[in-house]
This record gives sequence, C-alpha cells and structure tokens, in this order.
Amino acid sequence: MTNTTNHANKHVLNKWRRFHFYHLVLLICGLYLLLPLLATVLYSFATEWNKTILPEGLTLQWFATLFQDLRFLSSFGRSLILSAGATIVSLIVTVPAIFAIVVYAPRLERYVQALVMTTYALPGVIMAVGLIRAYAGKGISMLLVVGGAYVVGMLPFIYQGTRNSLRTVNAASLMEAAALLGASRWHAFLRIIVPNIMPGILVSGLLSFSMLFGEFVLINILVGGKFETLQIYLFGVLNRSGHIASALVVSYFLIMAIISGLLMKLGAIGQSQQKGESQ
Repeated sequence: MTNTTNHANKHVLNKWRRFHFYHLVLLICGLYLLLPLLATVLYSFATEWNKTILPEGLTLQWFATLFQDLRFLSSFGRSLILSAGATIVSLIVTVPAIFAIVVYAPRLERYVQALVMTTYALPGVIMAVGLIRAYAGKGISMLLVVGGAYVVGMLPFIYQGTRNSLRTVNAASLMEAAALLGASRWHAFLRIIVPNIMPGILVSGLLSFSMLFGEFVLINILVGGKFETLQIYLFGVLNRSGHIASALVVSYFLIMAIISGLLMKLGAIGQSQQKGESQ
C-alpha cells in the first residue's frame, strides 16, 4: 500500500513539474515576443527615453504629428486601396478555380499545388528585376504590374486556406446533394459552398491583405516615390524621428486589428444568417 501511495505521489509530482515547465517555456516565449512590441508602444508615447529604464515622460504629440501629416494619410489610403483591391481580385479569381480543381479535377491538385508554391522560390528583388525586364517600355503602368504581382504572390495563402475549408465541409458531397435537389452548379457554389467556407476565405483574405499591406520591396523598386505607400513612408520617417516611426507602427497594428475584427464579425453575422435561412 505504501509503495502504491509513493508511486502515485511521484506521478503527481512529475505532472506538476511538467506543468510548471510548460508554463515557464510559454512565459519566456511570450516575453520574447511581447517585449519588443511593448517597447515600441512605450517609445511612441515617450517624450524622452535615454537615461532610465522607463520613459522619462509621456505625450500624445507624436500621434498628433503623424495624423496631421497629409503624406501619412495619403500613403495609408494608397496602401489600403492597393492591398484590398489585389486581395479581392485574387479571391474572386482563385476561389472558384480551387473549388473546380478540388471537386472536379482532384488528380490535377498536386500539380497545381506545386505550381502555386513556386511563388515562394522567387525573392522580391529577383521578381522585381524580372518584372522590370519584362514590362519596362511596353506602355504598361508599373502600378498595374505591381497589382498583378500581388495577386499572383497571394496564391499560396488563398490556395491553402480555401483548399482546407473545402475538404473540411466535404464540398463534393454538398454539390452532389445540391444537384439531386435540382440546383445548378453555379447556384450551389454561391449559395451553399461559399457560405460554408467563408471562415477559411476570410482568414486567407486577412492574411493576404496583411502581407500586402506591409510589402515594401516590389512597390519600392517598381514604382518608388511615384506611388508612396505606407511602408515607403515609414522608411522615410525612420530617418527623421524614431518616435513618429513607433507611433506609425502602433497605429498600423491597431488599424489592422480593427479591420480584422470587423471582417471576422461580418463573417460571423453572415454565417448566422445563413444558418437561420437553412432552418
């Protein structure tokens, strides 16, 4: 009886130690990830931060200066329009294509996946040089070239998210059931498949949008100051004031969090309405 009790106590003690070890690892990883962000937030509010551990004073001056700058507002608008436009075009083109491949041509899926993943093998600088050699002097606006490159560059993110969602809801079975009820393929795709995979589409779209919103290499090399986006503006601000640059980074995170929250909320509302209609 004593040996059994000792064995149980040792087992509980080992579980308790593992529990503390996991929490310690999570704490260290969390501090490693959050401390730079916290320092950036504090620096964006600091009047001076040179001689002490914490800022010597707090102010909203840097945010006021940032949002009063017309260059910032213009560059933010350009980034928003370019990123959102490229993401929407990519979703409109890619989602139906992925649906057709997964449901009606599954044998081609591995080849399409390999083709889509080749975009990872092209660094931004090499892609920019190739686009310049291909389209310079052809009368095509480099802004359109950048938009097209953005659409192609987002294929891996949209492909994986949409493909996984289609497999989760078993899209082939849903299409067969819709066909038995007399629905056309296009009607079934829009009214049944899309609402069911909307969470995956939203996640893929948000990931693509955030990646494009922070893209710097392509737009800087191909267009440069002719179309100043938020990242180009940030690069210029870094040489002038670290406080304003920190305020810009904090504002960027807040804006992206608000946009993500709104889109996810809209997706949840759409799903609830779809469930209500089906009931």
